Amino acid sequence: MKSIRDIYKIGRGPSSSHTMGPQAASIRFAKKYPQAAKYKVILYGSLAKTGKGHLTDVAINEVLPPSKTEIIFCMDYIPLPHENTMDFFAYDANGAEIGYMRIMSIGGGDIAEEGEVPVEAEDVYKENTFAEIAAYCKKRNIRISDYVEENEGESIWAYLSEVWECMRHTIHEGLTTTGVLAGGLGVERKAAYLYNQRHIDESKATRETRIVCSYAFAASEQNAGGGIMVTAPTCGASGVLPAVLKYKSDTLGYSEDAVLRALAVAGVIGNLVKRNASVSGAECGCQAEIGTACSMAAAALAELFDMGIDQIEYAAEIAMEHHLGLTCDPVCGLVQIPCIERNAVAAMRAINAVTLASFLTFTRKISFDNIIETMYETGKDLHERYRETSEGGLAKLYRQM
Repeated sequence: MKSIRDIYKIGRGPSSSHTMGPQAASIRFAKKYPQAAKYKVILYGSLAKTGKGHLTDVAINEVLPPSKTEIIFCMDYIPLPHENTMDFFAYDANGAEIGYMRIMSIGGGDIAEEGEVPVEAEDVYKENTFAEIAAYCKKRNIRISDYVEENEGESIWAYLSEVWECMRHTIHEGLTTTGVLAGGLGVERKAAYLYNQRHIDESKATRETRIVCSYAFAASEQNAGGGIMVTAPTCGASGVLPAVLKYKSDTLGYSEDAVLRALAVAGVIGNLVKRNASVSGAECGCQAEIGTACSMAAAALAELFDMGIDQIEYAAEIAMEHHLGLTCDPVCGLVQIPCIERNAVAAMRAINAVTLASFLTFTRKISFDNIIETMYETGKDLHERYRETSEGGLAKLYRQM
């Protein structure tokens, strides 16, 4: 299994698979063919159908200049190696083709060239399932966060500190920015309103919901506006984990070291899903993005609360299980409706999952590995219209009020 750095990438929104991935692919192609007089990029599948809303063309043109680059959104149905596939072409001054690459954006900002053989040396963890990790940790009498340091080295804490600082900054920016998000839907930023509008007879539980949701809205609105954020595990689901960690660390007084250890555990959970299933909405629907983010947040909170490995697993399993079948149907291909609100709902669900796990772990029947497998199979069974194509569900039936 790869480093948890693979899950936490700092970059610009609104989409890891549709913005960060295509930009990384463009950089790779430009480095291989810097002498090209002209480029052509053909986008297929989900990239073609929602690329405009996700600013895919903008991301590509930041690397391959518009004056030299033709971008084609191919809406035709053709067999593809992955739902997010791109063809890159390079031409000389006479128009002759001098280079070609087919690259897939496989989720979380990662890319893979067709026929590319994964480099085994990139793996830093020998264990590839939660069961294997749990068995190792129990045998050594260590926590999952200790297991992360053992495999990643002490430098992982400096990296996670940078990640945590970026998450907090994104929330701050989102809470202090107002206005309407670009894209044509007229979606107003709501984070500041949620944060500042205290209910007339607000209880402690109501305040928790309001503040946690305001943090999730803040991060998600920054992402939707093309701001800098951290994939956790993707751009579209980047508001869940920072929202719950910031709220609980602030209100309960946890140290930064404790938060970083929670991020380490969340990274392992995200890595397991990414390795054994997918975190791509185009491949498995929003259950792969928001469901994974919710599992990461639940596991992080369980670690923060010093819960045992079985409780951490159960919290993550509950969080994913109750997102099974969640479709990815962004209206107009924008990461706004229903994406922003989903981050807030998932943040609260993560808190509820931890509460339930703290009481009922001894009764559990389903493993986290089992639920990962189930999510992947469910995602592959979803019709393509519900996998980030904006051709079904809310994206199809939405009516402007």
